[in-house]
Order: sequence, then C-alpha cells, then structure tokens
Amino acid sequence: MKKTLSILSIATLVSVLTFTSCNNDDDPVYSPKPKGFPRIYFPEKTYRVFDTICPYQFEIPIYTSVSADRHKNAEPCWYNIDFPSFRATLHLSYKEVNKNVSSYIEDSHNFANRHQIKATGLDESVIVRDSAKVYGLMFDIAGNTASSLQFYVTDSSKHFLRGALYFNSVPNVDSLKIVIDYIRKDVLHLINTVKWKNDTRKAD
Repeated sequence: MKKTLSILSIATLVSVLTFTSCNNDDDPVYSPKPKGFPRIYFPEKTYRVFDTICPYQFEIPIYTSVSADRHKNAEPCWYNIDFPSFRATLHLSYKEVNKNVSSYIEDSHNFANRHQIKATGLDESVIVRDSAKVYGLMFDIAGNTASSLQFYVTDSSKHFLRGALYFNSVPNVDSLKIVIDYIRKDVLHLINTVKWKNDTRKAD
C-alpha cells in the first residue's frame, strides 16, 4: 500500500511540475546565441603613389604601410604592403624578363593552384591595359585557403610583377569575405595604376 502511494505521489508531482512549467509564460526561454563577428571599420579609400628606384610604380591606399621583403630568399624590388587594420599583407615580387616570361607565368599559375587543395573554387580575371603595356591575370581563390587573392602583370618583354594576399590569422571565409572584397578593390586599383619605368636599376 505504501509503495502504491509512493508511486502515485511521484506521478502527481511530475504532472504538477509539467503543468506548471508549460503554463507559465513568464519563464525565460534560453537558446544559444548565433555566432557573431566583431564590427570592422573600413577606411575611406584614398590612394598615394608608391615609387622607388625600382622599374615600376603604382598607387596604394594611404592606410597601408610598405616595407622591403626581408625573407632570406627575397630579391631587390620585392615589397610587402601591410594592411594593419585587417592583419593582411600583399606580398609583391618583381622579376626582370629576359625571354623567360612564360616560365614566370607558369610559376604564378602553380602558386595559385597549390591552394586548390582547400579551395572551393578558383576564378581567373584577365588583365589588359594596352596603353600601359600591362597584361596578366588575377586569381580569386574561394574557400578557407591561406591566400585568397593572387595576380601577376607583365609587359611580356622586360617586367614581371606578382602579388599574393595573405592574412595573419586562421583562414575563415565566413569572417574574412567582407575584408577580402574590400582589399580586392585596392589590389585592382594597384593593377590599374601600374606603370613600367625605363630605369631597370635594382633597389638596395
């Protein structure tokens, strides 16, 4: 008899608790918050001329800083354009062409294709500026890749300039897409303002 009463008491308690919890509209309902990302400030696009004794010049954003590439394998006229606010760097390398432009072009394709292991797509945009003798390709590499944007430009006879954009953070296309799109416009501006110079002396 006591066992039966005990079972009935437990059943009654469960029913009361269930009824109470279902009918109390004032009880807070907890749910996980969606993943968010910090607000990013995008400066107004203003440019300045970057010009050295190297055989090229172009325009870069005023919110970037430029430094010579100090890597042990770096060559003269190799520079890093840093975007401090976005922890991103555009690495630029220059080669003087001597009937070997095809090998530099092939290398550029190989560098871009290396990222296809983690890429979800790779688009190529043709660059043609006849008036300035600037020709090349831009590679848009989709997905969580180390480099999301690369390019090369050349006049086919003397000059070859290659660029690759890298972020100093774990690749995450969901959070970086808006930044990549913003910097891509700056890279396009650089490409559209590239000018070759007759002076082919190298930087120290």
